[in-house]
Amino acid sequence: MADITLSSGVRANLNTLQSTAQFMSEVQNKLATGKKVNSALDNPNSFFTASGLTSRANDLSTLLDDMGQSTQTLKAADQGIQSITKLVESAKAKANQALQTQSQYERKQFASQYNDLLTQIEDLAKDSGYKGKNLLAGEGNDLRTIFNEDSTSKLDIEAVDYTDTALSTGLNLSDLAEGEGASSTLQLQGGSATFTLQDAGGSALNTSSTLSESTLVASTTSSLSFIDDTATTPAVISGTSGVSGGATVQDLVDGLNAISGVRAEFDNDTGELSIYSDEDFYISNDSTTTVLTGSNVDATAFTSTTDSLIESGSFSVGDTLTLTDGNGYELGSFEIEDDSTVDDLENFINDFNGISANFDTGSGKITITSETDLSLTSDNADFASSGFAADTDGINISAISDSGFATDSDINRVVDRLNTALGNLRTQASSFGTNLSIVENRQDFTKNLINTLEEGAGKLTLADTNEEGANLLALQTRQQLASTSLSFAAQADQNVLRLF
Repeated sequence: MADITLSSGVRANLNTLQSTAQFMSEVQNKLATGKKVNSALDNPNSFFTASGLTSRANDLSTLLDDMGQSTQTLKAADQGIQSITKLVESAKAKANQALQTQSQYERKQFASQYNDLLTQIEDLAKDSGYKGKNLLAGEGNDLRTIFNEDSTSKLDIEAVDYTDTALSTGLNLSDLAEGEGASSTLQLQGGSATFTLQDAGGSALNTSSTLSESTLVASTTSSLSFIDDTATTPAVISGTSGVSGGATVQDLVDGLNAISGVRAEFDNDTGELSIYSDEDFYISNDSTTTVLTGSNVDATAFTSTTDSLIESGSFSVGDTLTLTDGNGYELGSFEIEDDSTVDDLENFINDFNGISANFDTGSGKITITSETDLSLTSDNADFASSGFAADTDGINISAISDSGFATDSDINRVVDRLNTALGNLRTQASSFGTNLSIVENRQDFTKNLINTLEEGAGKLTLADTNEEGANLLALQTRQQLASTSLSFAAQADQNVLRLF
């Protein structure tokens, strides 16, 4: 091309066109990218300053994402605390319900329900995590949130451990003992004998008649002895001296009734003396050293649920049996009637929650099993007597262990702990709430700072599309004018051809 010679006019217009084309290319690039500084060649100072601002904005944007995750972790923990608080309030309600009753069985049920609530509290605490971080799960779950690029601004949030309610550093709520029951037995046995007290003329005696009037006693110097026949060698019942022949029939009846486990009933109309005993028993006449005819009582174990209770010396018509738990709470009572049977007694006991009775026809024993302390007592002093000895406190069952709600003081201690736990939960919820506010505030600040940095970078590098559009339009006009001018210059050179 060096051999080609252009006139100065053509060359000038050509240079103008080339320059305009270069400007148009630059303007088009700015419009296409939206930036007036696309590389360090465009403006080194603005380019590197904007790059620094953009890099910081990017770093803060990454931290902003982490802050968002910290916020969600805190929200998950806060939701967990709110739900745990409701469960602790429910546990307190159970304790207060237990205070409203003296029934050990009902309190035992409330203790079991209380333990179920504690289990749910632990499970809920374990489920309150977010992306592997759980602020309610204790060690290893502390949360650190970084707010700036060099990590000099940060917030450390310490986790608490509610996954084990018994921890003293947590809720300090231990499971309650639910109690373990026990059992005891009541021997049901007895026998009876009936004989008639008559005088020599065959007339029936009455309660005011003396025994010496009876054909059974020879004289006023004779005496009757009450003999225990349960041993291999029968012996006079300890502590009972018997009655003399000069005593009345009523004295004989009273003497018999004074023996534990023995009941005597006398019919004035017929002169019949009926004797009921829990043990083998007979009356001996020392004047003849013989057993009075018909006075033998052979006591045997009951063998059927239809056996009448009043066949035993431990029961008589009108007796009232009472079931009472260890708190003195009366469950119910049962009055003995003339047709009351073993089955009636068994059903009475089985009517109550937490108590069962089972009669063994082989041994004649009724086994009573109770989930709590229990007493079966009677207003009859002979109830549950054994070996002609009174049982002063009836049948008693001492549970192997009582429930944690057995006494009012036990329940009040639990209520105090629950109140403390509620206070700790509210304090912890407030702490998490404060931390959440801090993180959310820093989130807002970081968002605004990122916008400021990006805006600053944009002012250094972003193109004014309106200005660049106007520049492109001007350059296009210039290009058209330059093309026209170049055409005119070329025409001037062509005039030379006319000479030829």
